[in-house]
Order: sequence, then structure tokens, then C-alpha cells
Amino acid sequence: MSTVDLPDGRRLTLSAKSWVKPVDAPSSRIAYAAAHVVADPRAENAPGEPAVLDWEKTLAFRHHLWSHGLGVAEAMDTAQRGMGLDYAATKELVRRSSAEALSVGGKIVAGVATDQLAPGAATLSEIQAAYQEQLADVLAAGASPVLMCSRHMAATAQHADDYLRIYGDLLDASDKPVVLHWLGTAFDPALEGYWGSSDVDKATETVLELINANPAKVDGIKISLLDADHEINLRRRLPAGVRLYTGDDFNYPRLIRGDEQGHSDALLGIFAAIAPAAAAAFAALDRGDLDEYDRIFAPTVPLSRHIFKKPTFYYKTGIVFLAWLNGHQDHFTMVGGLQSGRSVRHFAELIELADAAGLLADPDLAAHRANRFFEVNVG
Repeated sequence: MSTVDLPDGRRLTLSAKSWVKPVDAPSSRIAYAAAHVVADPRAENAPGEPAVLDWEKTLAFRHHLWSHGLGVAEAMDTAQRGMGLDYAATKELVRRSSAEALSVGGKIVAGVATDQLAPGAATLSEIQAAYQEQLADVLAAGASPVLMCSRHMAATAQHADDYLRIYGDLLDASDKPVVLHWLGTAFDPALEGYWGSSDVDKATETVLELINANPAKVDGIKISLLDADHEINLRRRLPAGVRLYTGDDFNYPRLIRGDEQGHSDALLGIFAAIAPAAAAAFAALDRGDLDEYDRIFAPTVPLSRHIFKKPTFYYKTGIVFLAWLNGHQDHFTMVGGLQSGRSVRHFAELIELADAAGLLADPDLAAHRANRFFEVNVG
């Protein structure tokens, strides 16, 4: 039976929704889904322990995303960078995923950061060397680099010039155009003052100075500030040929749809959870059916806003919970024990919103697993 006994005493009957997989990737936009990792439930995977992954399920999920025409954004914050995924596991993840992407012609970008350094203080030279090491690893694997924000950089850099110098050297060292990544404090409070200022307008000028000095080396910039108006203003100031990849999991339909002055492409964590709907929305956009595009995306927004609600950095927990309900993994266990990051009440609402958006692929399976979860956690 596809009924869920919710913790508040209501009974929810889940509905089935069939999505048609696209034949091709979107043609009018570039779209990457930031993918989570599947923990090995038999391993320790406790806070502070090395991450041990279920490689078969982790890679199968990437094939799921490619099968819907989406690219994979690998080893990003969705994969728990800085929240359980250590660099040894990250390096192997990038290597394996890049090989799988090559085998199916799938698009892949991968995160470059400094998280092989110990937490705490680091010199700018150590930070630059760490970035360079990870950049070389990503390029050797065959993925395109995403230069992620660094907690070490945020703690150590004193001026905008520090960012311009280190990022400029990284751009010089890459033999592929890179995606810059500006992650806001909602996703990681340790990144306060990134780009040399807590004033977003001043930080924006630094970002634009970097891009304008290196337009051929920058494929685009991913903005995850959850500020749609700021994103649009920045998008309009980018040099020709440099893309704006929205990371706004609250306002993505509007930003991707765009206006008479342009649009955003996408690199989004929520796309891992809504891949079938996202693929259908992009197909509608490609054929110019904006009403259908809006209709498909509309019910996904409440789901996304719920998954990414404050504290936003725990959104990975909702992504993995939904992957478990949909049969992409056999358990609800995360590296670093992050499955405890949200409440039972949060998961109950997530199920209702996912059902309303047509994103429970097998209602019977989802109901069975949800009922087991609530029985164990509520009684």
C-alpha cells in the first residue's frame, strides 16, 4: 500500500507520476546537478572518521543524473565537502566519476578546494599549494574544475589582492576554463568575508575584476547567495561568453527562465532530488513552451525551499533521505553521521512536498520505507 502514517496522526496516500526521460541533454541551457555520495552503512562513517563510500550506489546515482540529460557537479558541498567527506575519498570520487562520465559521454565538473589541509590556520602559500594539488588531481581525472571557496582562504586572506593573486595563479595553471564558485554564509558560515569583504557589493567588484582580467580562462561563475536580484545584476555585468550558473535553490525557475537581457545556466544541489522534473522542464524550455516549464517547476520550489531551509548547510540530509525513498540506495546513512541533521517533522513534510511535486518514483517503496522510518523514530 502506498499510504504513509505521518507522525502527526494523518494518513497520506502517495500518488504515482511517470516522467519521460529526454532523448538529449538540454540545448537551451547548461544544467549540472550537484550529486551526493552514498555511505557504506557497514563502515564507521561517524563524525571525524574517514569517509567510506558504497561505490556501486554512488556511481549508479551519477548514471541516473546523466540518463536525464543533466551534467554532474562532482565533489561539491552536496557531496559533504567539509562535512564528512575527507580528501582521500574526494580524490577517488573524482577519479571514478570522471571515468564513468567518459564511458557514457556525460558532462562532469568537479570541485577544487583546500580541505586536505588541517582545520585552522594556514599560510597563503600553503593554501595556494593545496589548491594547486587539487586542481592537478581534477585535471588529471579529466573533469573540468570548479574553484570552490576555501575556509582556509576566508580565515587567512587579509585583502582582495590576496584573492586576486591566488585565484589568478590557479587560472594560469588550468589548461581548461574553470567555473568559479561563490558560496554564501547560509551554506557555510565559515566563509564570511569571502573575496576580501563582508560587503557583497565590494566583494562583487573583486570577482568582476578577476573575471575581466581572465575572461578566456573562466567558463562561468556559480553564485549561491540566495539573492536573485544580486545574481541578475552580476549576470548582466559579466563579459561576453562567461556564464552565470545559478546556485539559488530558492529562485532557480525564474533565474534559469531569464529575461530579455539574458538567463542563468544551472549548477544546483536540488537538481539531484528533482532530476526527472528538471529534465522535463528543460525539454519544455527547449521547445519554447514556457507555460509547461513553469507548471513543472512550480511544485518543486516548495520542496527545494524546505530541503534548503535554515540551517541551510544540512540540506544534504534531505537530498539523501529522498534518494533513499526513491530506491537509489538501500539505507539512510550518511558519512559523518549527518543523517541526524534534520528532525522527524522535517522529513514528514519533505515526503508530502515530494509527493505533491510528483517526485516519488515508486509510491509503494517510498511508503514502506517512510513507515519503517517513522516507526523506529517515533514509535
